[in-house]
Amino acid sequence: MRILLATHNPHKADELRSILGTLQSVTILTLDDLPSRPVEPVEDGATLEANAYIKAAEIFAATGIPTIADDTGLEVKALAGAPGVYSARYAGEGVTYADNCRKLIAELEHVRADDRSALFRTVICYTDGDRTLLAEGSVRGTILPKPRGAGGFGYDPLFQPEGTSRTFAEMDPAEKNAMSHRGRALAAMHEMLAPYFDERQ
Repeated sequence: MRILLATHNPHKADELRSILGTLQSVTILTLDDLPSRPVEPVEDGATLEANAYIKAAEIFAATGIPTIADDTGLEVKALAGAPGVYSARYAGEGVTYADNCRKLIAELEHVRADDRSALFRTVICYTDGDRTLLAEGSVRGTILPKPRGAGGFGYDPLFQPEGTSRTFAEMDPAEKNAMSHRGRALAAMHEMLAPYFDERQ
């Protein structure tokens, strides 16, 4: 059995593989493993759920391989939930992680430390033509005024989860995966998929 992760992002692929890789008799592929790359869907949904489904459904239709896609949003309370569904392109199209972080720092420049609460959410969608499954994971934390740590990606250097003194970027991958929004969503999806793939062996 094969599952296709609808991503070219090596950091995201590593996180997805680290948890889904324990599924029995399943080979985990990414878009970079395909001989010809399908056209990337336009993620124009109004919600994380919609974007995850759009990506999974269109990539499955193009490849015929059971597909998993995700969408992640950082929802900052002081910014009325922004950047939310626009998190990956907060500073514009084709920007870097650093560009997005710089914009977030600037937007929160005059916000007090106790008003910097945020929620990181990931929604994962699996589809194989017969069934479509959705799983969500979230974690609360605080947005720091300056980045800390060299690991992770995206907003990880600015996000300090509740109950910790470190950002996601200061944690090793296993520690981050155990508590992160994506890790929680993947764990929930793993529970849903494991019996299904066991049946198909």
